[in-house]
Amino acid sequence: MMRGLEGKSAIVTGGSAGIGQAVVEALAAHKVAVTFSGTKDQGRDVERRVRDAGGTIRYAQGDMADESFCRQLVDEAMQLAGRVDFLVNNAFSFLAKGLTATRQDWLRMMEVGPMGYAAMAQLASARMREAGGGAIVNMSSISAHIAQPDRWTYNAAKGAVNQLTRCMALDLAPWHIRVNTVSPGWIWTREVDKAAGGDRATWGPVWGKYHMMRRLGETHEVAAATLFLLSDEASFITAAELPVDGGYLGMGSEGLGETSTFAGSK
Repeated sequence: MMRGLEGKSAIVTGGSAGIGQAVVEALAAHKVAVTFSGTKDQGRDVERRVRDAGGTIRYAQGDMADESFCRQLVDEAMQLAGRVDFLVNNAFSFLAKGLTATRQDWLRMMEVGPMGYAAMAQLASARMREAGGGAIVNMSSISAHIAQPDRWTYNAAKGAVNQLTRCMALDLAPWHIRVNTVSPGWIWTREVDKAAGGDRATWGPVWGKYHMMRRLGETHEVAAATLFLLSDEASFITAAELPVDGGYLGMGSEGLGETSTFAGSK
């Protein structure tokens, strides 16, 4: 068990599926009271499973672009546990457009993304100050660092998250609130599995070549990194970015170098 988690209270946005769900379940397993959001009824199933396993949990369904819902989410956490110690900003719009992006597309991307993160941090940090400190993890992406086709909206918004994290960390440090970023690579989420047509055996090795580890990541691996940054194990870490990308960002255009004369034995 990681130090400094048990008995605390966390808010996780976008916790009804994928990486967010893995974070919710990992926190609950560490005896953290979890309040989480989502936009689908699937969150009720997550809530029921965690509660049946003995966890303290509450699900709220709503849109993170709605500031009144952000306030509701913090209020729900206070009702559940009487305090807020951790915030995981995970909910994000996967609205990936380039030349065809409209002003409304951009507004939606920013409102659910970095603006939603900022609103939640403002509200949750006020409660963390009452508790004597806390920690925030903003979920970013490898897409914050690279150019990808037809991804102006998504990549720009993720880039904004990284800079937002640094500014948050500076302003919240006097209240003993740490703020960090986790940047996943290709992770086997519902969206990736859908793109693979459910055929991991075929597409796993193909997409795995984008990563030094020669595979895609799992949601529980991102959750583990997130919990580390929330825990006391990371007590002197703030304004940092932790890539959980299997080495994706570390590779150059040569890729794995399998055709290089210097590739060596594998």
